[in-house]
Amino acid sequence: MKRFAIVSKEDTLTQEVQMELLNKMHANNWELDQVNPELVISIGGDGTFLRAIHKYMDKLSSILFVGIHTGTLGFYTNYKRDEIDLFIHDLSSDNPTVHRIPLLGVEIAAHGTLDYVYAVNEIRVENIIRTQLMRIYIDEEYMETFRGTGVCISTQAGSTAYNRSAGGAILQEGLDFLQLTEITGIHHHAYRSLGSPFIIKKDSEIRLESDNFLEAILCYDHLVLPLLDDSVITVGYCTQTINLLVRPQFTYIQRLKSLF
Repeated sequence: MKRFAIVSKEDTLTQEVQMELLNKMHANNWELDQVNPELVISIGGDGTFLRAIHKYMDKLSSILFVGIHTGTLGFYTNYKRDEIDLFIHDLSSDNPTVHRIPLLGVEIAAHGTLDYVYAVNEIRVENIIRTQLMRIYIDEEYMETFRGTGVCISTQAGSTAYNRSAGGAILQEGLDFLQLTEITGIHHHAYRSLGSPFIIKKDSEIRLESDNFLEAILCYDHLVLPLLDDSVITVGYCTQTINLLVRPQFTYIQRLKSLF
């Protein structure tokens, strides 16, 4: 028997969809295994999908992910709640369509220690308590000193998420670039930074430094880490990827249109 797990929202509609899905998966010789699945099914919206990814982050190479949409936004969810039969049909195909989504790797160095986290959509360094000063380096070359709330570094997949809300560009599927977008920068006669989203080649490395990250936080997808005062944050695509089952007929432009 093949093994699957479910990560879902708690609302009534989603739970009804989950029960229907459980029955049909069991009828097709799939066994529920929330610990060591081969397939993880997210039922909800994109927030639920991100929770599913981070829950199984240590097993990404051996897991296929798929999203069924019952939430408010479903950019990662390729099947609607009334398309469970279609999903099972595609899953049973000899050659299911799988997209590999690269992740950001984030290294946080502070006080002689190293932490490492991964992000699907973006990382953000933000300080809502006081103006944050940051020196930004691209591939070891100094680019600018930023002053403001913070910066967002997003993936192609994450370009439609927080990055878009911050005024960043949407990158079409297949353009696996990085994007650096400033968050509420200070621009006047004394201080001025780039003030525009910056599209960066995919094999680049971005480093963020400050003389004081006190009260700043590192946000990665829906998760948060406090930063120590002397933190150095290094960001770039890593070798980790997500294996995502998609509907061939549900194009990127169709998914994009669902945003508005």
